[in-house]
Amino acid sequence: MPGLNDHREDESAPLDSQYGPAHEVILTKDGMLQHIAGAERIQVNSLHWQGVRELAPGLEIEARAPDGVVEAFSVRGAQSFAVGVQWHPEWKLMSNPFSRALFAAFGAAAHEHYLKNQ
Repeated sequence: MPGLNDHREDESAPLDSQYGPAHEVILTKDGMLQHIAGAERIQVNSLHWQGVRELAPGLEIEARAPDGVVEAFSVRGAQSFAVGVQWHPEWKLMSNPFSRALFAAFGAAAHEHYLKNQ
C-alpha cells in the first residue's frame, strides 16, 4: 500500500534472515503486551503479506509498526489471554526474552483456565 513499508520477507534469503528482526513495534500504553514486555517498544520479525485495516468491534490495538500498521490486537474485556500478533514469536523462542514472556503469559492463562474448570 502506498505510504506503508513492505512487511513481507525476502523469500530468496536464508530462513534466519527471513525470520530475523525486521523492525520495532510500539506497544500500546498500559496494554497487555506492554505489561508483558515491561517496555514501550520491542523488536519483531516481519513477514506478513496482509495487515489489519480496521479492527472489529471489541478489539483493541496492542502494537503498531512505525508506519502505523497494526501488528497486534487483543479482545477488550477478555476474561483470559486473548491476543493476536502479526509476527512470529515462536521463531527462535528461547533466544528472545519477549517471546518467552509472551508464551509464559499464555501458558499461565491456560493453566489458570484449567484449574478453574476442574
